[in-house]
Amino acid sequence: MATFGAMMFPTDYAIQPVELAQAVEARGLDSLFFPEHTHIPTNRKSPWPGGGDLPTEYWHTHDQFVALTAAAVATKRIKLGTGICLVIERDPIVLAKEVASLDVISNGRVILGIGGGWNAEEMEDHGTNFKKRWKVLRERVQAMKEIWTKEVAEYHGEFVNFGPMWSYPKPVQAGGPPVLLGSEAKKGPERAVAYCDGWMPINRKPEQLVEGLKALREAADRAGRKFDSLTLGLFAAPGKEDAARRVMEMGFSHLIFPLPPAKADQVLPLLDHYAALAEKLRH
Repeated sequence: MATFGAMMFPTDYAIQPVELAQAVEARGLDSLFFPEHTHIPTNRKSPWPGGGDLPTEYWHTHDQFVALTAAAVATKRIKLGTGICLVIERDPIVLAKEVASLDVISNGRVILGIGGGWNAEEMEDHGTNFKKRWKVLRERVQAMKEIWTKEVAEYHGEFVNFGPMWSYPKPVQAGGPPVLLGSEAKKGPERAVAYCDGWMPINRKPEQLVEGLKALREAADRAGRKFDSLTLGLFAAPGKEDAARRVMEMGFSHLIFPLPPAKADQVLPLLDHYAALAEKLRH
């Protein structure tokens, strides 16, 4: 069954996380996603994938897990997602505890969207080499899953290495929250199959999505994994009924509609539109 949500950069100058989360839930939508950037170096050389100048919201966001915890306490039903969490900028032991704590506080409503990041200077400030980020990401995700699922966890890799340890709380969701890879990289589908629970790209041209889904199915076949076991989400889902139905027909089951980082007078009418659209798409 299809589900529908919203995503917004939770900035200091936009509608705040609690008000937004309550509005999303009140309108019958299913989820709310927040992206993150810890900071943006002023000497940035990495080009923004969206093209042109980097929008201001990229260096005005609240801490992702603080914002999601506020949203969790203010709601009862909606899923709370990271879209995406920059795992390559976070200590995996601390992140495992943050995610597990949020899952307990929200009673099992967390979706962990992850990605490798595009801003080399930003991640290098956190000690991650841009060229090695995908190996770092994989090890950190694998290590977190060990922490979530084992009474005594340990992990020994090239970038993550710790001996037997205790760490609680454990997530409410068995095995930990679903981990969805938000990546349009060529190897994205292969990575999603290898260590994630699904794929969650940004909405692009239909042919790009079709090509990505084909690669995902082929990667699942090679790995001996059932394609149907993968959750398919779509960021920046189209806000028009015909286009939304087309991506649903492709197989995307969780459509996440984009909201601008703006005040309530701009955001709430858009939410009304998305809620009405979601109601049509459910039938």
